[in-house]
Amino acid sequence: MKFATCRYKGAEHLAVVQGSDLRPDHAELLLLHSSARSVLNSMQGLIEAGADGLNEIIKRVNGLDALSVSADQVSWLAPLPNPRRNIICLGWNYAEHAKESAAVKDVNIQELPTHPIIFTKATTSINGPFDDVDYDPRVSRRLDWEVELGVIIGKSGRHITVAQAYEHIFGYTVINDISARDLQKRHQQFFMGKSVDGTCPMGPWIITADEIGDPQQLDLSCKVNGVVKQQGNTRQQIFDVATTISTLSKVMTLLPGDIIATGTPSGVGFARNPPEYLQPGDVVECEVENIGSIRNKIVAVSESSF
Repeated sequence: MKFATCRYKGAEHLAVVQGSDLRPDHAELLLLHSSARSVLNSMQGLIEAGADGLNEIIKRVNGLDALSVSADQVSWLAPLPNPRRNIICLGWNYAEHAKESAAVKDVNIQELPTHPIIFTKATTSINGPFDDVDYDPRVSRRLDWEVELGVIIGKSGRHITVAQAYEHIFGYTVINDISARDLQKRHQQFFMGKSVDGTCPMGPWIITADEIGDPQQLDLSCKVNGVVKQQGNTRQQIFDVATTISTLSKVMTLLPGDIIATGTPSGVGFARNPPEYLQPGDVVECEVENIGSIRNKIVAVSESSF
């Protein structure tokens, strides 16, 4: 099943996306009616409810306890608009991206990472799948694109084995880990450059894990103004999804609703010759096979707000 969060007539709704078409503009949505007796009025509530929550959703949909609307009647929000904690991210998780990044820094990679490189993005970086991304030159002039497979944890756990990892996944989504490269260089770490407000567009929905099967066989791509900048496949990940979940859970309890961005393939802007960065007016499209696509425009912040 595919679940989205959207705004309809001024109210936020959890929605079931009907059909198998992965184009959001063709989607038919079933908005679940609010009920004071149910926690299933938000994506977080649904995830925390586990299998019982999914069963209740099916009953409510089959019982016509939902309002059918078309995609053009709603505003799409990030599936988890207000996650309970930071987005967990992997750096240098595709070999070619690790090599291109090292080359820019004039670092000779003799061996690829032997342990996942982990950082986080602030919750306020979350943005909708079709919302604008602010370009504010006071903050950054070097915004860069990064298409990624997003993993949504469904069941809490600590010391999860690789074999158990898939039992803890609720579903998958598309993420653009937009990065402020000048901030990364200035602060000598990832967090500031990754946490600019609105620089984590995600969505358009979460597709449940059973619909995907093997997450290590998915093509992913990024286009800027219709030009392909990144193409890869999740089988190229250095640390696969199961290994990543197991590694994280050794030191922290993973919680329902946790978002993991699993890294980006080669083709990012700062590693190009000459470097390329996003500018006002640019349109970035990120797609992951069998999940969907998101599309965001870079928009200059009005000088009146300076």
